[in-house]
Amino acid sequence: MLDAKLIRENPDAVRAAMSTRNSSWSVDEWLSVDEERRALIAQLETLQAERNAASKAIGGFLREGRQTEAEAAKADVAGLKARIADLDGRTGELDRQAQALLATAPNLPDASVPVGAGEDDNVEVKRWGTPPSFDFEPAAHWDLGPALGIIDFERAVKLAESRFYVLGGMGARLERALINYMLELHASAGFKEWWLPTLANGETLYGTGQLPKFEDDLYKTQTTGDANEQEGGVTARRLYLTPTAEVTMTNLHRDEVLNADQLPLWYTAYTACFREEAGSAGRDTRGMIRVHQFDKVEMVKFATPETSMDELESMTRQAERVLEELGLAYRRLELCTGDLGFGAAKTFDLEVWLPSYGAYKEISSCSNCWDFQARRANIKYRDPAAFKGARFVHTLNGSGLAVGRCFAAIIENYQNADGSVTVPEVLRPYLRGQDVIAP
Repeated sequence: MLDAKLIRENPDAVRAAMSTRNSSWSVDEWLSVDEERRALIAQLETLQAERNAASKAIGGFLREGRQTEAEAAKADVAGLKARIADLDGRTGELDRQAQALLATAPNLPDASVPVGAGEDDNVEVKRWGTPPSFDFEPAAHWDLGPALGIIDFERAVKLAESRFYVLGGMGARLERALINYMLELHASAGFKEWWLPTLANGETLYGTGQLPKFEDDLYKTQTTGDANEQEGGVTARRLYLTPTAEVTMTNLHRDEVLNADQLPLWYTAYTACFREEAGSAGRDTRGMIRVHQFDKVEMVKFATPETSMDELESMTRQAERVLEELGLAYRRLELCTGDLGFGAAKTFDLEVWLPSYGAYKEISSCSNCWDFQARRANIKYRDPAAFKGARFVHTLNGSGLAVGRCFAAIIENYQNADGSVTVPEVLRPYLRGQDVIAP
């Protein structure tokens, strides 16, 4: 969430930033509501002062036996109370409107982010590795996997619906090996591992910016009646299937004040992720690239504003390390303003080479969100030696990596002419030394 004071004091800069992001969020609409709210608050404070003065005068009149004046003052107080109640209700309504508008405003891009309209304007920062060349016609993972008996799309449709997949035998083992390998790599680098709920409440999704903007992309539980209704003394709550471990890991410290000497905090977790993928019909619908359920190992960091950009670089390098150890060719992109995610101030995407596309496809996105999420989730830190009170931390998140896409990249890049797949050396200890997946 943006700082309201920043918008009031720098409306032109915020308008310009929204324009570079191709955002329709209206600074003027928010300012109009905010200005009316602030004017009503000033009126409210004046009336409250008048009420307090009139109430104090009543006691004096009564002590002096001036009953008529006391009754008149009581009538004034009653009238002031009615006006105050009316203004208080209107002020509360405007406050809710202002907060609701603010909740839909995207983050502002960092000054270092290249300006651009969309993904075509993203800047390639580096490439690593060389895409493999084959002396045979390579198969796509959606053909190779079923031929090996390790991926089954048809049974997934039977069990759920389209855009799910089933992994069997060496497919299930390879997926598990990838998860274990990634978690061990991150844990050995200093990331604290977490095991998290698959379901999260609305406050948690709000804290990282998925709600209210991305409601349609979320799978959610059903409740009987209104989500705020009392059922047997317990408030019924709608829960959401987590779209990424970023959501729950970031909210571990919601409504907390950390100490500066704790920072930076480095966290990692594996979760299954669930996304409706609303509005993505026709995009990457074959195979494992864009599906409704997938596995992902996530990294999250909490840092001070002074160090968060360095933490972004080290997080991105950690994700790159996974690809390099797996021997998968990739490139790093710096996203332009028009392609930034809702909560990101700066983002690096990693794209892995997929022979089936003859192109690089996203496998990790590493972002610095500044204080955008921390402001929504109320995550602060104190440093008495540097400043008074508490300030918002900076939060960062990055895929380390999307496991299903990594699975697809491995079997496509490591396929052999006989239809088998060579297991990357770094994964073999997790598969009891098995080095080939054969038909």
